[in-house]
Amino acid sequence: MLYLITGGSGSGKSEYAERAAVRMQERFGGGLYYVATMKPYDEECLARVARHRDMRKGKGFSTLECPVCLESVKVSGKDVLLLEDLSNLLANERYAQEGRIKGSGDVMFEQAKEAIAEPIVDLSRLGGCVVVVTNEVFSDGAAYEEETENYCRLLGFLNGRLAAAADGVAEVVCSIPVCQKGELPC
Repeated sequence: MLYLITGGSGSGKSEYAERAAVRMQERFGGGLYYVATMKPYDEECLARVARHRDMRKGKGFSTLECPVCLESVKVSGKDVLLLEDLSNLLANERYAQEGRIKGSGDVMFEQAKEAIAEPIVDLSRLGGCVVVVTNEVFSDGAAYEEETENYCRLLGFLNGRLAAAADGVAEVVCSIPVCQKGELPC
């Protein structure tokens, strides 16, 4: 099963996704894993990581650090994965030295599909459930420089690709999940 949870910054999407993952783990009975994608580069990132760890404390998550190469994550048939988050994974695959999305035009979309979308869908087929947290893009109406526009287009492409493959999609607005597709786990 695959669930996509989207929303703006501070919308409550991470908290909702954690509840959803815990609920799915109770249903499937396998392991509960937090797939951490952030590479902390500064104090702000470290504070965010600490805040998310505090949010997960006592919920039974085992953390898997995976800033790139998502296909390296191995699961069993009943495991539940919470991938936090797609925007960090994309940034790492696009901008980190070891990242694999380096092209432009149509090539970058194909690389994003191969490096990110396909491994997520594969994990959802192999495991009990994958819950993916992502960010809303293109809702601010601002114009950006070309590379930022490319990043936003890539994230939008991945969001659309995963939403199409997902069993459920929710947009979290002001801590309220709004179902966009399917039934949600909580």
